[in-house]
Amino acid sequence: MNTNEALQRFEEIANHYLHELDNFSMDQLKRQPSENEWSLGQMYQHLINSALYMQLRNIEHCIRASDDSIASTAEITKEGAAIFEQGSFPPIRIQVPPSPQYTPEQPESKEQLIQGLNTVIHRMKQIEPTLEKATLQATVSHPRFGALRAKEWFLLIEMHYRHHLLQMDRLKKVLEINV
Repeated sequence: MNTNEALQRFEEIANHYLHELDNFSMDQLKRQPSENEWSLGQMYQHLINSALYMQLRNIEHCIRASDDSIASTAEITKEGAAIFEQGSFPPIRIQVPPSPQYTPEQPESKEQLIQGLNTVIHRMKQIEPTLEKATLQATVSHPRFGALRAKEWFLLIEMHYRHHLLQMDRLKKVLEINV
């Protein structure tokens, strides 16, 4: 998939997340299925924060890097290569133990989530045309997928948002049971 197509798909998914917010109260957005599971609001926060403060930041780093500043011999991992080859994460649930540095905060308001999603959409639109400026040698390492280039980081955002639709569906079912 090229970056223009990925941007269009990302916008569709992000707009889906925005429209879904109309269906939930703040209480529902903050309700956790269990002590160790995220609420819908935390999932939204995770999507927004990982895009703004990790993925988009790493794209910018790749774009700004000059050829002579790159001395990395890191490579993409087999898992990372497989994900990009199939164009999506496997449809499995990934759980990370709760921790202060990884567990997202509960949202303060729907407006916070709307503003965050709109900011990500805006930044994606801004950065997509600049991806061609990134040298193919510039990479930033992902904890599981290894060395990723700017374009791979960009594609990862769309895949990440798409993958969390599964979590949203699961959490919506939990809310229906508890209502």
